[in-house]
Amino acid sequence: MSDVNSRIAEIVGTHDIVLFMKGSPLFPQCGFSSRAIAILDHLAVPYHSVDVLQDAEIRSGIKSFSDWPTIPQLYVKGEFLGGSDIMMEMFEAGELHDLVAQHGIKPA
Repeated sequence: MSDVNSRIAEIVGTHDIVLFMKGSPLFPQCGFSSRAIAILDHLAVPYHSVDVLQDAEIRSGIKSFSDWPTIPQLYVKGEFLGGSDIMMEMFEAGELHDLVAQHGIKPA
């Protein structure tokens, strides 16, 4: 496993919910990242964010780590779920809330 893959695996393994995004939760730098933050904030669960714009290795490495070409990317309990479109579909269907609850992640 490459160094960047090890770093990403450690981040994903350390936090229950991780969002790799452009910008920060307070200042998302793209509409898709903004939508992802809005969904997580609506769920009111604690999450860790990684600003890929601050680290070029992670920005390119996360795409190969997940085999997913776009950012943002959401991980719950180490499992890659997808980007903001998939997050929105899961949220609207109630699946994202159910998944978080199944993993015992409580609102903050």
